[in-house]
Amino acid sequence: MTMNVLAPEYADGAGRRAVLARELAGLAPDVLALQEVTRADVAALAGDGWHVLPHPRYGSDGVGAVLAARTPFAAVAADPLTVSDRTARTEWCGVVAALLPLPEPFGPLLVGHHKPSWPYGWELEREQQALVTARLLAERAEEHSARHTLLLGDFDATPDAASIRFLRGFQSLDGTSVCYQDAWASAHPEGASGPGPTFTPENPLVRRGDMPEAAERRLDYILVGCGPHGPTLHVTGCRRVMVEPVDGVQVSDHYGLVADLVPPDHPPGAWAD
Repeated sequence: MTMNVLAPEYADGAGRRAVLARELAGLAPDVLALQEVTRADVAALAGDGWHVLPHPRYGSDGVGAVLAARTPFAAVAADPLTVSDRTARTEWCGVVAALLPLPEPFGPLLVGHHKPSWPYGWELEREQQALVTARLLAERAEEHSARHTLLLGDFDATPDAASIRFLRGFQSLDGTSVCYQDAWASAHPEGASGPGPTFTPENPLVRRGDMPEAAERRLDYILVGCGPHGPTLHVTGCRRVMVEPVDGVQVSDHYGLVADLVPPDHPPGAWAD
């Protein structure tokens, strides 16, 4: 699961956090990426039994991001994604990567939580940040013999943006190419690049926020790493969560995204008996 939960200084943060905690308990994800969290939010996750890996930087307002899992991390890496002078103005962009030594039939899973620079017009930075993240994950996957790779977070770019097209294997950047399968597109092939906005003026907190004229956009992703023969995990479903108010509370200006992943019936690259 990934979700930008909107910093608690906005729109009754305490009330929104209380609802978020109840919803997370009901959804019970195994891997969780949250954006716009504070150190207090991270401490609360740890107190609830999550293993937590905060991003390398917090903003001057105390806001950052965190990767959490129910399984302890075996190895971790991070990069602040300071790819240009402008990234100093997006104080808490960054990526963390962690190995999860899952039991069979999954095996070792490398998880990356990617948070690039957010401003409109900064696709150059997002392209360069996607390159840094892709290279970091490739190096760590090889180093730790990860069987699967997963990349998720608020990428601040729509499916047609170069940074997303690069990560999905539709184009190369700087002489590099990778391929991740978009869980939403896999689960909703009839409209892979359009439906499923996670940031939309239909959400009242978007209309109240600092981007009131934003068109609806899909910004949040769960991406499954591919080997030479395609994705190594099968997407059985992908859905938005916390779209409607819960007990009268709109949890965030973003909707959450949850994907269900299982090992394929037979390993890619081999014919089934």
